[in-house]
Amino acid sequence: MSALAAFLITLVLIPLAKSLALRIDLVDKPGGRKQHEDEVPPVGGLIILPVFMVLAVFLSGADLGNYGVFFIALILLLVIGAIDDHASLSAWIKFPMQIFIAFLVVMAGGARVYTLSNMFGFGELGLGFMSVPFSMAAIVLLINAVNLMDGLDGLAAGKSFVALGWLMVACIVGKQPEFVLAMAPLMGALAGFLVYNMRHPFRSRASVFLGDAGSMGLGLTLGWFCIVLTQNPHHVLEPISIAWILALPIIDTCAQFYRRVKEGRHPFSPDRGHFHHHLIHAGIPVAYSTALILMLGFVLGGIGYIGILLGIPQYVLTLAWIALLFAHMGLSLKREVYIHLFSHLR
Repeated sequence: MSALAAFLITLVLIPLAKSLALRIDLVDKPGGRKQHEDEVPPVGGLIILPVFMVLAVFLSGADLGNYGVFFIALILLLVIGAIDDHASLSAWIKFPMQIFIAFLVVMAGGARVYTLSNMFGFGELGLGFMSVPFSMAAIVLLINAVNLMDGLDGLAAGKSFVALGWLMVACIVGKQPEFVLAMAPLMGALAGFLVYNMRHPFRSRASVFLGDAGSMGLGLTLGWFCIVLTQNPHHVLEPISIAWILALPIIDTCAQFYRRVKEGRHPFSPDRGHFHHHLIHAGIPVAYSTALILMLGFVLGGIGYIGILLGIPQYVLTLAWIALLFAHMGLSLKREVYIHLFSHLR
């Protein structure tokens, strides 16, 4: 019910928001590293996330006592993102604000990672005094990971939809209906947005973007759900499963930071060296590149979640994830290898 309502409301509101954004010149202009040819309003997140918040409370019955601080932090991040979309804030401004928002969610909202479970095969790995800084770092990393992944039509929103899908499957199997009801309107709103943002037979290119408000907000929202679903007494997911479900944005962000530092540049300096850019440079059309990455994300999520159900030891999944991380970090320094490999998919 709430998912369908969110889908339909988003379908209606996106064109209205687009029209208003064009009128007030809130647009993402072409040029530089950007490949789009027209001015595109980056207002998707300003519709998706408010629709999610309102419907999660009024249709799905989410308890504001549990979600209140998270929603306040999300609203703050949406405001920062909207300002950034309009005036291009410096990373020296955005990053401290992201840290403050993470601090708010962790300390006042209770979204803390207390344990990494038996991730390395030596028994329960509690974080102790490192719980707060680890939780804050994880949230800030995910905010930026989803933001940096927003480089192709439909990619960031589509990957968020896939990740939420695995979280919802885990909640259904683990009989946690309150979380299913809370996530349903977000998935519905994302589906409505993707009608306008993802390339398909009826749309040759995106007519509206997520914007920094949307991509950062989705990163925070994914971080919130991932923490509460792994750390509550009746947790339905292990931390290593989350690492696999979110593998693509996390691993690629770490690899790009590593590559840029190795090249003597600031880790946040923009370029076209992300995983999705390799597909484009190899001549794969945007629509197919997005579809391939979403399929890969689905498979990786399945490894993390179904692997645990099948009894694969957590330390095996951890070592495989670390191997994937280092392999991608190494290949990111040799982008021509990726491009050569992907050229065979044309």
